[in-house]
Amino acid sequence: MADNEEQERTTSYKLFLKVISKRRTWVCLFLVVYAILLSSSWNSLNSIVDWYGENHQTSSGWPAVYASVLLGVVFGVLSMAAALFIAVPAIVVIWISVVVSMAFAGKSRRRVVVEGRKVTKEIAGFVFRVLLKEGNVVALLCALLAYFVFFNSYSISS
Repeated sequence: MADNEEQERTTSYKLFLKVISKRRTWVCLFLVVYAILLSSSWNSLNSIVDWYGENHQTSSGWPAVYASVLLGVVFGVLSMAAALFIAVPAIVVIWISVVVSMAFAGKSRRRVVVEGRKVTKEIAGFVFRVLLKEGNVVALLCALLAYFVFFNSYSISS
């Protein structure tokens, strides 16, 4: 009975590894996560636009600035989450390649562990900096576009 359960676990684990190793699986996971992020943020986006619709009657253009900055932040965070989700498999492959290369180079196990930790910190720091830079660019572009759309609708409706 215990052997039967162990065999089922091994079979399910092998099936999991086979499915997760396919590129289509990662693409589908990316699309599902991005769709979930978009649908969950849809209400906040609608509330920002509704808030702007209620407050754009004021004499200044500040509601357009506030609404566009909020929209930029939402889309910047979404783009960073999507980019991170795509980057994770590539980062893992790079990390494994570096650690295996160090092991084949004849380094001791302790040295591989120490160097592996350093490589992990470097890779994580680099990925974090790139994600912040790309997310900020997307947020800036979305905020500028939203500002011009809101400000034009403000000037037309006045």
